[in-house]
Amino acid sequence: MKRILLIEPDWILAKTYKQALELGGDVAVTLANTAQAAIGSADNDKPDLVILEIQLIEHSGIEFLYEFRSYPEWQSIPVIVHTIVPFNEFQDNWHLLRDELGVCNYLYKPHTSLRELISFTNTQKSLSRA
Repeated sequence: MKRILLIEPDWILAKTYKQALELGGDVAVTLANTAQAAIGSADNDKPDLVILEIQLIEHSGIEFLYEFRSYPEWQSIPVIVHTIVPFNEFQDNWHLLRDELGVCNYLYKPHTSLRELISFTNTQKSLSRA
């Protein structure tokens, strides 16, 4: 069973995504609504995949990624950014997100259906960043 850590500050969306992901595949989804909660969840649940909203309360998703990637055992876990932030707002820094912080996909929430989100999570493999 694939373990997914879903970091989403909106609990209604989080519960909707969790239900859809769990119905859509052989997955168990753990929810976190802050960067701090996500680090604790990652430590307890050892996720195979992280789905991250960049806009979080207190600490940003970028700050979460820096801390998350600072742990050697989490460096190869794929991260999908699933956010309300349009790509053009961090397009100039995409290489940093992809190459240094291990973000493997960007999904813009208003243009991503639940079916597409499920498809991305079902096909995502571990990163091989040599």
